[in-house]
Amino acid sequence: MRAVDIFCGCGGLSYGFAKQGFELVRAFDNWETALNIYNANFRHEAEKVDAYELTAQYLAQFAPDMIIGGPPCQDYSSAGLQDEKKGRADLTLRYADIVCEVLPRFFVMENVDRIVKSETLPKAIKKYKDAGYGLSQVVLDASKCGAPQKRKRFFLIGELNGQDGFLEERLIKGQAATSMSIYDYLGNEFGTEYYYRHPRSYARRGIFSIYEPSPTVRGVNRPIPPNYKFHSGDAIKDLEKVRPLTTLERARIQTFPRNFDFLNVKKTDLEQIVGNAVPVELASYVAGKLKEYIRENGIFNEVPLEEQVYMEPQNVQMNIEDFAVAN
Repeated sequence: MRAVDIFCGCGGLSYGFAKQGFELVRAFDNWETALNIYNANFRHEAEKVDAYELTAQYLAQFAPDMIIGGPPCQDYSSAGLQDEKKGRADLTLRYADIVCEVLPRFFVMENVDRIVKSETLPKAIKKYKDAGYGLSQVVLDASKCGAPQKRKRFFLIGELNGQDGFLEERLIKGQAATSMSIYDYLGNEFGTEYYYRHPRSYARRGIFSIYEPSPTVRGVNRPIPPNYKFHSGDAIKDLEKVRPLTTLERARIQTFPRNFDFLNVKKTDLEQIVGNAVPVELASYVAGKLKEYIRENGIFNEVPLEEQVYMEPQNVQMNIEDFAVAN
């Protein structure tokens, strides 16, 4: 199964699918900084291209059996303006147009869960249905799909000439019964039990424990304000035992491996890149369920992860403490 990733960012979705043996052959995005990180970690190339300039004729040379991608979510996200007239929502429709022009056997689209209330999603679904795709739609909680983070994300998976709902039960029933905590996934890797995550408003708590799943990793990471007032829900009320997490630690909560090379990019850019990423293990969960379905209904030739990435899994390229000093 040859796959291309559109709106690839730094590669969370790609890495998750590569872990399950899908062969990533090309990726595309319009943010050069994110692409530099992607290209530092994968053997195939990620290209800088505007989605409106990406044609079916160009993609055809890569012979994709599958297109995966997470169109920008800011117009739907609770962290954004929630205004579909801002233009980002149109990229969801552009993604649908690309898929329907190329007509791969499968596609996977990821987005925030709020897209289910949008005016754009039904338009995209109509495009897919008109092109002959059977569709599965599901909202998954990353903390029940292998990632230690309360992050709800919408997935739309299509199979050309397939049946609607072909993957939904498998995806929903495969989730864990309980949420994964940071400690479950990383143990004491951070060297602290409590950390600060800047709330959207001070009506919400800002101090969390590693013995619970992280809240959604966003593109904002601020220090503890000197006038911080404790919230009734804070995990501890002793600031001497609390610190904000470094960028790389937040990437670990996004389940990127320790040896994933994030380069030495500007901190504000990297925070946004990490916050925008699809958690690797969430992507791997979806890819794994799709692989099960494909195996039951056809042939799936896997490509090992080490043949798709530049670094060997056992080689740690970046030290968390060193990265904290730099960022």
